[in-house]
Amino acid sequence: MLELFHTAVYEPIYNALALIIGSIPGGDVGVAIVILTLLVRLLLFPLSFAAIRTQMTMREIDPLMKKLRVDFKENKEELAKRTMALFKEYKINPFASFFLILIQLPVIIGLYTVLINESKVLSFDPATLYSFVQVPAETSLSFLGILDLSGKSIILALIVAATQFLFAKLMTPPHTPASTSAAPSLEEDIQKSMSIQMRFVFPVLMGIVAYAASSSIALYFVVSNTFSIGQELFVRSMYGKR
Repeated sequence: MLELFHTAVYEPIYNALALIIGSIPGGDVGVAIVILTLLVRLLLFPLSFAAIRTQMTMREIDPLMKKLRVDFKENKEELAKRTMALFKEYKINPFASFFLILIQLPVIIGLYTVLINESKVLSFDPATLYSFVQVPAETSLSFLGILDLSGKSIILALIVAATQFLFAKLMTPPHTPASTSAAPSLEEDIQKSMSIQMRFVFPVLMGIVAYAASSSIALYFVVSNTFSIGQELFVRSMYGKR
């Protein structure tokens, strides 16, 4: 499995990074990271588009789902039938997002692994490079001549936390209980707890990881988070028009 991952995922990304660095005047690694991250995210965009649309439709029918759970809380079999009928009516594949995550995850992990391995050392192994890819003649860890990517950056770490917070806010709309008179159910309590963690805890953890890793990894997170925010807003606009 590791060998397959290395051949199918790690090596293509590894070679792409070397090729991009070699094509940039001055071999600016920061610019190469931005370009490579955007290329990978654009490559995965069709999958992400479908997943986001599924999530938005799920949010749209959430009140109907809550009503079904209340009406058929004593009849699990009927609840399952009504739920599947609702999914069919709105053309929802409940496993679509999970399947798409499984496809995207190895690519994202491969990109992260390449950056964490190469962004500090910059010693590309000729044995891992394809025949048409040369070891970059010049490399620079000074991003745009301003930021040293070999060290740590509290500024980039804070930007990572901020962009992750904005993305989490987009992904977790305000919690609305099924009934204003009844006490919150266990499911609603769990959803509220997860929403709070996604909005506040996870961005802080991402900021800490970005600072502890390196400025290059933090830059990758900033670009990826910014792309995710733009992607979410774009799909929402397209979804609204349709």
